[in-house]
Amino acid sequence: MVINRKDMARKKVEKIKNGFSAFAESKEVTELIRNELNKQKIDVHEDVTEVGCWFTPVDKV
Repeated sequence: MVINRKDMARKKVEKIKNGFSAFAESKEVTELIRNELNKQKIDVHEDVTEVGCWFTPVDKV
């Protein structure tokens, strides 16, 4: 099975935009998510662990 990392990152960014957290295990997907979040100016809290990175949307109150 072939996994398209760009498509995976786009889906995770959509989850974040909808108010959900997203997890990325690989450094490549993490970087793709960061780049897309920066392009779209989406504010998130990043929790980097030994096994991957959590992206949690920041509430704008």
